[in-house]
Amino acid sequence: MSNSSLLQDKVAMISGAASARGIGLATAHLFASQGAKVIILDLDEKAAAEAAAAIGPEHRGYGCNVTDKDACAKAAERAVEEFGRIDILVNNAGITQPVKTLEIDPASWDRILDVNLRGVLYLSQAVIPQMQKQQSGSIACMSSVSAQRGGGILGGPHYSAAKAGVLGLAKAMAREFGPDNIRVNCVTPGLIQTDISAGKLSDEQKGDIAASIPLNRLGNANEVAGAYLFLASDLSSYITGAVIDVNGGMLIHG
Repeated sequence: MSNSSLLQDKVAMISGAASARGIGLATAHLFASQGAKVIILDLDEKAAAEAAAAIGPEHRGYGCNVTDKDACAKAAERAVEEFGRIDILVNNAGITQPVKTLEIDPASWDRILDVNLRGVLYLSQAVIPQMQKQQSGSIACMSSVSAQRGGGILGGPHYSAAKAGVLGLAKAMAREFGPDNIRVNCVTPGLIQTDISAGKLSDEQKGDIAASIPLNRLGNANEVAGAYLFLASDLSSYITGAVIDVNGGMLIHG
């Protein structure tokens, strides 16, 4: 790997990154191709370890439930033990549920908010002290176009609320940790063809949605990974508290 790689010698931790067709795994592959050592976190430790091994022997996969503060702390400790540092955190883990406001029960509210929002806090809390020691770091958080437009595709209002919460949390962390040279930014994808959306829409529905998007198509996981790569690398060294839309223009249109 040449030294011209964007993430040469960087250590990157990515949550929710073992799903075969997910944004997290696409990001892991792209980061590795740019010289990073990647730590894949997933609820399923075996899947995480296998996904990491498939990328290359220098990468790692840990089991981690992001809603468990202790589990997040342990994952960060393990990463520092193995690699000595953590340069990049991608808070990618998320779940969705297509229900309407009056159908949201307490358990569903807790589940959606816990994984999508509380998990961002816990994993960031686990990693930030190491980044403060290094006086450098980049954290990228997965939000959603549904936070900006008020849902309306696959996620219910609780999903929109959680993803809007991510935007506020990330901006507050960006403000707080800027003096430590830790950057915190968000990505807001539109409808991306991944396992989380697989089987939820008919071809006709996909066509209707594509017609309402200026780029006239749905996105793919690699296109979100590209935004994460930009935010992880020194190309974005003066960018913090920002939100990058990766939605084909969905937000500017209709």
